[in-house]
Amino acid sequence: MNPLRPSRVTRHTRALLGLLGLCLGTMLLPLSAHAQAWPTRQPIRLVAVFPPGGSVDQVARILAPALSQQLGQSVIVENKGGASGTIGVASVVQAPADGYTFAVVFDTFGVNPSLTPSMPFDSKKDVAPLVLIGTSPMVLATHVGSEYKTFADVVTAAKAKRNVSFGSIGNGSLGHLAMALLGKDAQLDWTHIPYKGGGPLMTDAVAGHVPLSIGSVFVTKPHIDSGRMRPLAVTTSKRAADLPQVPTIAENGYPGFEAPAWWAVLASAKTPPDILKRMNEELNKALKNPEIAKKMDAQGIDVTGGSPEQARAFIEKQMDIWPKVVRDNNIKAD
Repeated sequence: MNPLRPSRVTRHTRALLGLLGLCLGTMLLPLSAHAQAWPTRQPIRLVAVFPPGGSVDQVARILAPALSQQLGQSVIVENKGGASGTIGVASVVQAPADGYTFAVVFDTFGVNPSLTPSMPFDSKKDVAPLVLIGTSPMVLATHVGSEYKTFADVVTAAKAKRNVSFGSIGNGSLGHLAMALLGKDAQLDWTHIPYKGGGPLMTDAVAGHVPLSIGSVFVTKPHIDSGRMRPLAVTTSKRAADLPQVPTIAENGYPGFEAPAWWAVLASAKTPPDILKRMNEELNKALKNPEIAKKMDAQGIDVTGGSPEQARAFIEKQMDIWPKVVRDNNIKAD
């Protein structure tokens, strides 16, 4: 055999190695290839997990035009309400994980795992937090013609068992849990009336059909500014910058009480990491846009932003806080 002439076995082996190398090269293409192609293929959907008119819907509609301009692609807001946001998040988890479908969620996302044991997805494993948009106090408010002039009036009526009732954006919402926690700790007797989102809640609150409402500054402040609603207290440990005259619940004799509302953007955990990174960057860029920041601030939202890791840490902490309140008050999903 001529030592300078490759054998048939050697040629065959080289051919196989070449084919294998081609396959591996294709499989190991840099993940940045995804980001280079994204998002040119189709419009991006921001799924607002509550009905139109509430804070989640409004936050999504503030972000959409800025993201569209930054990415050079249409960004469409799609409302998928129901089950305290679970239906909307499930639709994102079940959609193709290609970076064209994201969820804008409210604080109910951190409560739902303890409220609904048979959820259609795992809130920690199936979902990738992208960014914590921001936080806000919730406001306990009443119609301007109500008998309740101060938070102390509400406490007096509740202790006297005078059929005090309050509305929230839904059964198991953070507003509901905050009032349940306060009621149990302070032995205050009141009845919860669940609504399907901030829009329906405020419609009834402004009309005086529900005596009290608890909702974010975002959804409540426009009606306070119009003079149709009277704020009684906020749920954060410090007064809201946008409502400096409104005392905290802690100031009213319940030290340490704190329950902020919050908003975040999530994706399917199967979304390519480079797309998640790029979307986080674009969201942070939008949140730093002075016009966007001004709109968020006008609705009482303290913009947070930051990394996906920071968003995950915040959200998982919320998931640790509220299960005890759910159990202690025997709260069930709608």
